[in-house]
Amino acid sequence: MRILYDSKQLSYKSPFGVLRPEEPCTLHIHIPATVQTTGVSCVFQYENGSQAWQVELEYKMKKGPYEIFRGKFSISHPGLYFYYFQIRTRNGDFRLFKQGDDTNMEAGDLWQLSCVPWDFITPDWAKGATIYQIFPDRFYSSGRVNLEGKLEPYTLHKSWDEEVQWRPDADEKVLNNDFYGGNFKGITEKMDYIAGLGVTILYLNPICKSFSNHRYDTGDYMTPDPMLGTLDDFAAMCRAAHARGIHVILDGVFSHTGDNSLYFNRKGAFPGKGAYNSPDSPYAKWYTFYNWPDNYHSWWNFETLPTVNKMEPSFLEYVITGKNSVVAHWMNLGADGFRLDVADELPDEFIRLLRQRIRQIKPDALLIGEVWEDASNKSAYGVRRSYFTGGELDSIMNYPFRTAILNFIRNVDSGCALKETVMSIVENYPAQVVCCNMNLLGTHDTPRILTALVDDFDGSREEKAKRRLSRNQIGVAVDRLLMASFLQYTLPGSPCLYYGDEAGMEGYRDPFNRRPYPWGREDEELLTHYRRLGQLRRDSEVLRLGDIQFFQAEDRRIGFTRTYRGKQLRVYCNRSGDPWDIPAARVLLGQNLRTVAPDRLTLSPKGFCVAED
Repeated sequence: MRILYDSKQLSYKSPFGVLRPEEPCTLHIHIPATVQTTGVSCVFQYENGSQAWQVELEYKMKKGPYEIFRGKFSISHPGLYFYYFQIRTRNGDFRLFKQGDDTNMEAGDLWQLSCVPWDFITPDWAKGATIYQIFPDRFYSSGRVNLEGKLEPYTLHKSWDEEVQWRPDADEKVLNNDFYGGNFKGITEKMDYIAGLGVTILYLNPICKSFSNHRYDTGDYMTPDPMLGTLDDFAAMCRAAHARGIHVILDGVFSHTGDNSLYFNRKGAFPGKGAYNSPDSPYAKWYTFYNWPDNYHSWWNFETLPTVNKMEPSFLEYVITGKNSVVAHWMNLGADGFRLDVADELPDEFIRLLRQRIRQIKPDALLIGEVWEDASNKSAYGVRRSYFTGGELDSIMNYPFRTAILNFIRNVDSGCALKETVMSIVENYPAQVVCCNMNLLGTHDTPRILTALVDDFDGSREEKAKRRLSRNQIGVAVDRLLMASFLQYTLPGSPCLYYGDEAGMEGYRDPFNRRPYPWGREDEELLTHYRRLGQLRRDSEVLRLGDIQFFQAEDRRIGFTRTYRGKQLRVYCNRSGDPWDIPAARVLLGQNLRTVAPDRLTLSPKGFCVAED
């Protein structure tokens, strides 16, 4: 018999997950009587490994072959902590560590426990939202494309159906300066389409005046790219979204600017003196020069992206703290929050200041961070981040869920790893964050999900430009995407749909994942499926806000409950090759499902359903 302790079960640790300061917490550990235990301590450590405190557990009762020990404690200050058990016996002492959901003597991991501030809350409108991500140049173009003031050189495609430019120029550089003319008016014109997907948050990749089509090389933080339209066009787009119950989130790119910018001005395209033009520039302190002007710190050594000194007072005032700062400027025009590009490269102090400022402007503003790992214990550049314990980020781009779903759907995992990933995030993140997490399958930084589900090809750009999924691959990919998106929309958090995934777009990584939306050539099966999922989320408070418990996570079958305020839904997904008999219930959404008896349903292979008890 093993010693029993599972921090994810209320019978062993209550309350579940993250704590608040001075919130009581109770631990129970079950030890076989044959161990002859004389005492149990729970030893807590700070993140640097030094001991923080120790809790003595008392003998509570004997239950069958086990002796149960109980201890109570609370944490005074927010922070990240780790713990293990010290068990004393008549035959000597030993330590107990974590091994998955099990325990292990003298080897394994520490259990993690976070304490977050009492006032750390997230916006109600963002909890369980449905998000739609748009790469603005490639979604829809309405009216005349404005080229006046566009940073040069650039290419405007003659047709919406032309292939993206992927070939390097004569200097072997990929400039990303081809455009299709997608704009604010186009998004506004398609707002009913977006709302029809059940969307409640619209997330836009960068919109500021820039040289490139991705616009992560900011040229002017205060001005929209001319091709996208005017400030009035942006405000009108926000009004159209708000009228349909949709909030607008912008990409905040504050770790670097473009070299072709008002602030650096290496190309001389802007009036006045940028940091590259003069050491006396008002922006000179924003950047780090090793040997002015040509040797400077840049983002991942891309000379076109000079890195910004984030805590430079003049930069903080310009972007965050000033009355007419960048964040105030866009929020006053209608934005409801920001997604922070490369959040790991922004100091915690910077993120805290930004969150405080946007909450001053709009008390229910939302701040999302681009973090690719478990954000609760993330270390970046030698520093443990305090995204939650410092009350910084309301939501994270939930890449761990993406990996887990893809591995399950592609038969890399039988279900155990999916369960472990989901429950680990749910346990490690504050509940306020869990329901706001951006649960994604495709983004501008990943291959199109349809491609990712069946093809790992990683050849040259020329090969990727020519390569398309076969008819058979498309059939398999669509079947897999139906299941993957079903899980995405039924797990805790906020599902995020990358524009065009609902239409059946395919493509490898940048730039092939950024092709224009195929208006008039959509995959109607997928489009109908995503509309049904969006409607399901919109109608179900349980899916938006409910707790989760797994009852099946093996043999390529996933089953879990979502529970909220006394209501419960049961979710099933059958990735196996055999039918799965399940109890009869009122089905809210399902596929490959049939009734076999008054009290039994059969879920065929590739089948899934949500049922109400």
